[in-house]
Amino acid sequence: MSASSLDVFLIAGEESGDTLGGGLMAELKALRPEARFRGVGGARMQGEGLLPLFPMEDITAMGFAQVIGGLPRILRRMSEVVEAIVARPPDILVLIDAPDFTHRVARKVRARLPDLPIVKYVAPTVWVWRSGRARAMAPHVDQVLALLPFEPKVMHDLGGPPTTYVGHPLLGELDRLRPQGDEAERRRAGPPLVLVLPGSRRAELARLGKTFGEVLALVHRTLPTAEFVLPTLPRRLAQVEEMIENWSLAPRVITDEEEKRAAFRTARVALAASGTVTLELALSGIPTVAAYRVPRLEGWIAPYILKVTTAILPNLILGENVVPEFLQWHIDPPVMAAALTRLAEGGPERETQLAALARLDAIMGLGGDPPSRRAARAVLETLASTQN
Repeated sequence: MSASSLDVFLIAGEESGDTLGGGLMAELKALRPEARFRGVGGARMQGEGLLPLFPMEDITAMGFAQVIGGLPRILRRMSEVVEAIVARPPDILVLIDAPDFTHRVARKVRARLPDLPIVKYVAPTVWVWRSGRARAMAPHVDQVLALLPFEPKVMHDLGGPPTTYVGHPLLGELDRLRPQGDEAERRRAGPPLVLVLPGSRRAELARLGKTFGEVLALVHRTLPTAEFVLPTLPRRLAQVEEMIENWSLAPRVITDEEEKRAAFRTARVALAASGTVTLELALSGIPTVAAYRVPRLEGWIAPYILKVTTAILPNLILGENVVPEFLQWHIDPPVMAAALTRLAEGGPERETQLAALARLDAIMGLGGDPPSRRAARAVLETLASTQN
């Protein structure tokens, strides 16, 4: 690296990774204005100045059939990435998501450029399954940047690379998700607003749609003044509209991001699919009932391979099951509706969950530099440490 340049090669393979990468690049430019970026990323990263090697979508594969069908293309793109890095070595390589792709790239690059510093932004979910991945990545990753506070200890205990907690990007969104002004009173005392979040993936909506419709109908019997709001992505609107045609109670469906944030700021409770949204709700201070259903075969196998007793991120972070969860065989609409109603009406269960959620700020390190700035500093510190 010359004194007048910083060449960073980044790889992201999903929209969430593109968002993380864009935030990281913006902060790296703030700290090192001479930074230049190339690699693989989407619109957000390209907007921050990434020179793309090829479209990010070429390495994005969601389902089994997509992986098999796209395997030749993915392998070809993997080879192109490795050759581009080796032909013109960057100062540092940052791998963001798409772990099956990026970990193979890291291994191949480390074999040919053993002194190139490699950072993994977003720890693999070794605390859920395939814990051997932590030790397997140690030889070819110099630093992992974790989004969740318990991940550094997990990675250490499993023999993984050094891991630094930089914070979840949701920490930078809280001003837009928490009540402002009289919104807190609307949340506390107004007619209850119930958020309905059955998932953002097509398969999630298909598996949970009928159940969520049944729960809403039961809740409405007890809380007739409640308003039900279902935020979704524009690309899922048609599927959501088709799904709720069979519900006896139709929620108000919104796709606008600002409308979603306004609903979060005034919602009394939420019914949600397990996923990142449960952490978003928890940090927003919204008591939640969560559910998840996977294909039957996966449901049978899961107890034998999973390493955790909860699938809910707030529960994992807090170390206790404060958010009621109904998974697979335990999904029961009447029981779920009763739990959601109790949370909406107030009382000990609501207060207990709210008190637990309030601890998240301290545990997750709210305050100080935003997560993307912490990540940028960690990248530069890793680069400096490998040069000494």
